[in-house]
Amino acid sequence: MLQLTTISRSFGDRRVLNDVSFDVRPGRMTGFLGANGSGKTTTMRIILGVLAAHGGAVTWQGDPVTQRTRRRFGYMPEERGLYPKMKVAEQVTWFGRLHGLGQVRARANTERLLEQLDLTERANDKLEALSLGNQQRVQIAAALVHDPVALILDEPFSGLDPIAVETVLGVLRDRAADGVPVLFSSHQLAVVERLCDEVVIISNGSIAASGARDELRARYGSARFELVVGADAGWLRDLAGVRVVELDGARALIELAAAPSGEPLSAQYVLREAMQRGEVRSFTPAVPSLNEIFREAI
Repeated sequence: MLQLTTISRSFGDRRVLNDVSFDVRPGRMTGFLGANGSGKTTTMRIILGVLAAHGGAVTWQGDPVTQRTRRRFGYMPEERGLYPKMKVAEQVTWFGRLHGLGQVRARANTERLLEQLDLTERANDKLEALSLGNQQRVQIAAALVHDPVALILDEPFSGLDPIAVETVLGVLRDRAADGVPVLFSSHQLAVVERLCDEVVIISNGSIAASGARDELRARYGSARFELVVGADAGWLRDLAGVRVVELDGARALIELAAAPSGEPLSAQYVLREAMQRGEVRSFTPAVPSLNEIFREAI
């Protein structure tokens, strides 16, 4: 397990990280979310030793992370660190060699990754001849080629079209299934919601929320329900203790507040009222999206 404990960092008089603590567990995909300037990239750079922390500790399997340990991590920076004049396969193999692989294994891993990322046909092309999306996939291959024990990926889906996103998702899921802890940042919350097991939200250098995806949904979810009836649902506006969040003809998103007695309003009470007025096609809890959780947490 990769663990961060009370990490702090300043640039001059400006404190950019303040007691940042979270775990990245084996076999779990952890989405690391935050607005621009919130501290995501600084945190990742500290994990990789690119920046030094001014307080706290980063540990791997309970031991302090050393440079030798970091060589076994896979890191993809947001800014590309590839060589435009080098051929794709040659470049990925070279990164494998940098991480200590022998030539035979580095080449074999490169061939496997290029196939998984749909880049085999571009293996002998120079990087500069590729689209930005394909260059991003090469960057991902370079981060994975040495079979890392942990993955730290900064905006891995940037510039990828929907098909490429699915390809990369499959590769990352396979790594997590093999027990590799994966930490990745992304502004594409819909992708994060589909992919992640855990979520860490950072705001102004501090952890605003963290936990399993479903745990956060339960924590930030209010008493909201979606009701679909057979006719117009406008009558809900007049029902005491119900706040109509959205209304579109027969479909309504409602939030339960309190009954006239002051007691919490029962979902069954609303359902009974609806059934008395006619057909009820569905009545289901409304789970908050990751985007809603993110907005509330920060």
